[in-house]
Amino acid sequence: MTDLKYDFKNKELLDLALTQSGADATHNNERLEFVGDRVLGLTVATMLYEMFPNESEGELARRHAMLVSTNTLWRVACQVGLDKHVRHGHMTAGRIQHILADAMEAVLGAIFLDGGFDAARRIISQLWHDLALADATAPKDPKTALQEFVQKSDNGALPVYEYLDATGASHSPVFRVRVTAMGQSAMGQGASKKSASIAAAQELLKILAF
Repeated sequence: MTDLKYDFKNKELLDLALTQSGADATHNNERLEFVGDRVLGLTVATMLYEMFPNESEGELARRHAMLVSTNTLWRVACQVGLDKHVRHGHMTAGRIQHILADAMEAVLGAIFLDGGFDAARRIISQLWHDLALADATAPKDPKTALQEFVQKSDNGALPVYEYLDATGASHSPVFRVRVTAMGQSAMGQGASKKSASIAAAQELLKILAF
């Protein structure tokens, strides 16, 4: 993982960060993921505060949500090669992004514990800076964007979300959501009902907008 550009003093931390609970129920990356989530959130919030001095709290919050989302974490994980190193149990197609996103957070947590906050902040700034600049204006979250699109096109009607049964193991369920609007439906899934509904909204926007 040369793209990570960090040399661990304690290699065991990196090994733990790359071990998913499906591979080892006792010694895995869940605790490191907990730490990494907080380090990433604070670093990205500070970075956005400095990069966009004229934006409101709401605009910064939307940027922040996008940059710490499962999809962005998955993209960064693939960029630095985590997909080739994570040890996991049975991984279905619906879990790939989630597992790699969790591993990315765990690696950031491991860097924080190994080298301190400055080291973690440096790595996050390198990996997330260009992503933060990608949108000239603050993005809207997919559910808001879908609602506004539908209201403009369908006489003020609102999208309808249907929460379906969860699948997968009890300790790591995959939630499924169906959203319907303008005579079309789309499915989404994620580690929570919220992330599943966001994924569904993204998919329906793709259908309705093209």
